[in-house]
Amino acid sequence: MADPVTNTASTALAHTLTPIELFLQADAIVKSVIILLIIASAWGWAVIAEKLIRLRILHKRADKLIASVQDGLPVAAVAESFSSASEDDPLVQVYRAMVDEQTRSADLVYTEAQRDSLQDRVHRVAQLASSHALDQLQLRLPFLATIGAVAPFVGLFGTVWGIMNSFQGIAASNNTSLAVVAPGIAEALFATALGLVAAIPAVIFYNRISGDIGAYGKRLTAFIGVFEVELSRHLSKRGERNGLRVA
Repeated sequence: MADPVTNTASTALAHTLTPIELFLQADAIVKSVIILLIIASAWGWAVIAEKLIRLRILHKRADKLIASVQDGLPVAAVAESFSSASEDDPLVQVYRAMVDEQTRSADLVYTEAQRDSLQDRVHRVAQLASSHALDQLQLRLPFLATIGAVAPFVGLFGTVWGIMNSFQGIAASNNTSLAVVAPGIAEALFATALGLVAAIPAVIFYNRISGDIGAYGKRLTAFIGVFEVELSRHLSKRGERNGLRVA
């Protein structure tokens, strides 16, 4: 039969080991570490949610936009389906940049060399626009990598500091019973647990989001290739009509 005194002590000990009690019992340094890790975890989840939602929207929108131009991608003007799309869409930005460059250089294609030069300029403009768009998608992503790399060590610092305080408390009370030792150890390990809670999702979703951005970058590259093929065909037809001069 269980000792009532022991049961009462166990119940009281369990009560002091709840996350809130562990936080309240911690000293200022460990509390600072816990608060820092909670803020980092919350900010990390906000970045994760924003990136996942935006990439999901962009991939769906890309499917619709690319499907809308299966019959041929206009190069002299922006396709109607793209005109009505959001201007902050990377696919739209890259497309507009290529069309704008083609339009500005429309009167500079009298020779084959000029035609090749135009295609080269369009390719460069597209690469710059694509690079800028991907840079925008990667904003705040390094923060996840930082959380994944640093949060466990911050938590470990809190644990080491907490264990030092725990041993000091044991030495001062001259009592090594579980009721005296357990709260201090639990408080110390709580910081490490929070560090891992912040770091593990950050690492997992950093890799996931990086992969999604890479896949979207490949779609942009493929789209640029389609435009360049259409532009080459457009310039060849125009050269035939106008009697293209050889440089």
